[in-house]
Amino acid sequence: MRLTLKARAWTSAAALLLAGTAYPALAQTYSQAPSLDARVESGDLPPVEERLPQTPYVETMIDGVGEYGGTLRTTILANGDHYNLTRTVANELLVRWDPTWSEVVPSLAEEVTASDDATTYTFKLREGLRWSDGEPFTVDDIMFWYEDVFMNEALSPSRNPTFVVNGEPVVVTKIDENTVEFKFASPYGLFLQQLAYGQGHLPVIYPKHYLSQFHEDYNAEGLPELIAADPAAGDWVALFNSKVSLTFQPPFWQNLELPTINPWVLTVPYADGERVVAERNPYYWKVDPEGNQLPYIDQVTWAKLDDPQLMALRMTSGDFDFAFRHINNATFRSVLFDGQESGNYRFVDVRDLPANDAVILLNLNIEDPVKNAIFNNKDFRIALSHAINRQEIIDLVYVGQGAPAQVAIQPEHELYNERLATQYTEFDPELANQMLDEIMPERDGDGYRLDPEGNRFTINFMVSDVFGLSYPDVMQLVQGYAREVGIDIQLRTTDRARLNTMWYANEQEAYIWNCVGGLSEAYTDVRCYMPFQKADIFFAMKWAEWYADPATGEEPPAEVQALMEAYDDVNAAVTDEDRLAQMQEFLELSAENFFHIGISRPMPKYMMTSNDLRNVVDGIPITGNLWHPAPTLSQWWFDRD
Repeated sequence: MRLTLKARAWTSAAALLLAGTAYPALAQTYSQAPSLDARVESGDLPPVEERLPQTPYVETMIDGVGEYGGTLRTTILANGDHYNLTRTVANELLVRWDPTWSEVVPSLAEEVTASDDATTYTFKLREGLRWSDGEPFTVDDIMFWYEDVFMNEALSPSRNPTFVVNGEPVVVTKIDENTVEFKFASPYGLFLQQLAYGQGHLPVIYPKHYLSQFHEDYNAEGLPELIAADPAAGDWVALFNSKVSLTFQPPFWQNLELPTINPWVLTVPYADGERVVAERNPYYWKVDPEGNQLPYIDQVTWAKLDDPQLMALRMTSGDFDFAFRHINNATFRSVLFDGQESGNYRFVDVRDLPANDAVILLNLNIEDPVKNAIFNNKDFRIALSHAINRQEIIDLVYVGQGAPAQVAIQPEHELYNERLATQYTEFDPELANQMLDEIMPERDGDGYRLDPEGNRFTINFMVSDVFGLSYPDVMQLVQGYAREVGIDIQLRTTDRARLNTMWYANEQEAYIWNCVGGLSEAYTDVRCYMPFQKADIFFAMKWAEWYADPATGEEPPAEVQALMEAYDDVNAAVTDEDRLAQMQEFLELSAENFFHIGISRPMPKYMMTSNDLRNVVDGIPITGNLWHPAPTLSQWWFDRD
């Protein structure tokens, strides 16, 4: 039986997801934000009916139809926090998760059909979609991404694994102006779920009419002049990437000219100023059940701050209407709880949880051959794990909120694996010393272990204070535990922007981060369970590149290849039962590899929203590539009567 997802259509009762016969949109009078009236009257903008597609996406309201107006004030770290922008205003995809997180539904696509063998997916776009500059959004834009970016070795030296199965990239074919086919060489039962996550944005962020001027295949003669005018662009590839400027390629969120399909359009970039600003997109393609064009809110602003503590204090002062990143943890909970009245906000539950809040990630593809050999010795990783007093970290740093654990799916999930979660978590420095004596028995006069070449074995840890998880404090404790077993850890404090640069260059020796894949993303975001993709979890970047394209990167050892093959079987599964069984086998192999060292299983998180905001999902899932609350933020509105 072929799977077909039909568009949300107008009915007398509500806008529903239909399976089977598609019902056309009824004749409808649409409304727009009052802030756009003058532009329409002057002729600067066409009427709202002409700006919307023939069948707009009808958003399911959380509380009910809202009212227009207002500025949503939030905050962002001054450096390396570009995903904060993505999670707020940029998660428009061909398909999406519904607001209750129960199913994948059509979004930019009006209809989606999957073949019986899960190899072929056909997407019919909504007719009349437009970019934020008013130009048509069609299959040609998707084909530009596929033919001229994804399949271009200069722009995509390592292909994103979302669009690769068993080492074979997807084949994308234009059927007509609004219909496109994605065909894989092998079954890919998880494809629609993968598209509904953040990585699914790639086919729909490349406006051909704008970006082709920066592409060698379209404007070879004009490129030298464009490159000369941009001091940061050494060649056309750097120039092109700088113009895309979204979530995956620095510089991030800088290009104000880039057309988008998001609800708000960047007007003040994420640069050196004190804030970032985005204003409503007059060509946004979603409406509420009464035909009011979304979004309701006119503008979104981010105050750029260097310190999460300052973020929390300004939230309690009433400076922000919404915040969650960097301060939604045990460190700030009591201060934020006490400040609800003065700050005019409430707590909203965040339903999803990561796989671990604090993870030690050694670079298994480090260039240094001595450190490479030691890091890839699983017994070394096990010994370092036993040297860590997790409960003391949880008590001292996280005020008792957490539980000793490795990187693992949460206990309430059907995929919970006790071995994966609990192995090597016992604080046993005596055992750690015994194991390390087998690997590096010699020590120097200060008691630190010597590597096989007779040099002190030192690990340089990059530490960035992000997510409000107090990583500098955690690593100072880890540094002390490591010293007790003869391992010299040197801490190098940096901001996320610098760490981003080091990741992409494979220059980091080790760093501490959190790990995704704890609940909602357990099947689809496995970057913490195997080398999967270049997106924040860089513990084996060259192996991840090889997995996406065996002609690139570095071929991993046999046991890692077996793990990758096991995940290919997960992707190939067509039924839920088969997928569950295959994923359980995959997690057992991941436990056997034991790539990195987890410290604390997270406790439930939260976010803060103004008491005046409506249509906010309580229990919203926010983690990893699940870039929420962006998918439902266009329906948020201020009730200030």
